[in-house]
Amino acid sequence: MGVEKTSRPELRLVGHKKEGYGISWNQHEKGHLISASEDGSICMWDINANTVEENRVLQALRIFNTEQVVEDVDWHPKHSYMFASVGDDRRLMLWDTRESSNNTASKSVLAHSSEVNCVKFNPKSEYLVATGSTDTTIALWDIRKISSKLHTLETHTGEILQLEWMSSTQPTASPTILASSSGDRRVNVWDISRIGDEQSVEDAADGPPELLFVHGGHTSRVCDISWNFNEPWTMCSVAEDNVVQVWQMSSNIYGGGDQLVEDRMVTDDQ
Repeated sequence: MGVEKTSRPELRLVGHKKEGYGISWNQHEKGHLISASEDGSICMWDINANTVEENRVLQALRIFNTEQVVEDVDWHPKHSYMFASVGDDRRLMLWDTRESSNNTASKSVLAHSSEVNCVKFNPKSEYLVATGSTDTTIALWDIRKISSKLHTLETHTGEILQLEWMSSTQPTASPTILASSSGDRRVNVWDISRIGDEQSVEDAADGPPELLFVHGGHTSRVCDISWNFNEPWTMCSVAEDNVVQVWQMSSNIYGGGDQLVEDRMVTDDQ
């Protein structure tokens, strides 16, 4: 008989008082981690800090406070001091860790008409961020001017549960490709470089020009999605139907030239 072993965590990160939701590693500050919680707080830890207590407990380095549930957080891919948060207050907030206040975001905007469930910075364009909401829409924002959204992606009929920009390390990767999962059992793949393109009447009936592909293989809410880092245009999706699917788009769907994200963005640096 095999010997039963007890699993023990390397660290227990303490700070939240209720359920935790979104979580994100800082790409530039080694060991820095943030998480979102139902208690309305965002905790930041440094797992390399020399302040680990008994029983492998690590207290939060900083706690940022909001007024309602925080659903998701995302560190900026270029600026180590910046992260975004979204939540039940329907707002997109940008935080600057260089500032002393833990209660006031550096920028904040009413982003949607209902709870905001997910937020993702574009991995290539430092100014572009996307948010997804229970109102069934996805909003694109330029963080230099978040007073008004750049564009709204619409065709989902259920709440937006997760967003994922195509990885910059993926073969044939395009920084304009965004995937979204929803409570409508669908995963949509968007190409934001096609926003505003002309369409035939027949094509328009299938959706806006930026809607590249719809994956309809699940029978329940699609909770999470992830692009494959190595296989081109390959994605994994998991749903409440207890099924994980790995699928790949055909090249005749996504064929065509690339366009820089910045070509579609506002130029006002205010």
